[in-house]
Amino acid sequence: MLRNRDLDFLVDHRGFFLEFYDPDGKRFGFPTFPYHCAPDGLVTRRQLRAAGLRPAGQPVVAQILWRHRKHRRIAYLYRRDLAKPKREPTDAQLIAVSKALLARRTCPTCEQVKDYYIPRRTGECLDCNPEVN
Repeated sequence: MLRNRDLDFLVDHRGFFLEFYDPDGKRFGFPTFPYHCAPDGLVTRRQLRAAGLRPAGQPVVAQILWRHRKHRRIAYLYRRDLAKPKREPTDAQLIAVSKALLARRTCPTCEQVKDYYIPRRTGECLDCNPEVN
């Protein structure tokens, strides 16, 4: 069961009401923890990515809720032990991406490769379409 010992003490012994602490999922339908209070072993997608991992199809285990500028924010938590390493792209995939990015920088009118992406609204580089400047 997902619990936070310190928060349990505040709720049970001190009588605090913590709006976003629901480890059993009774109020939110899902185990919920306040900001910075997730149990050990549970991490967000961003934390997985920073560690070179991916969720690998596992379901969301819990969530973190907090308020930010009058809006409720949410972050889903995954088990770190079930995460798998990120997949490395193949050489063919890397070549395809580099070709696609080169095509975005090539002007179809003057056929020059620019050091910026061609604006999609005009379809031409800034030299061929001076109205954009």
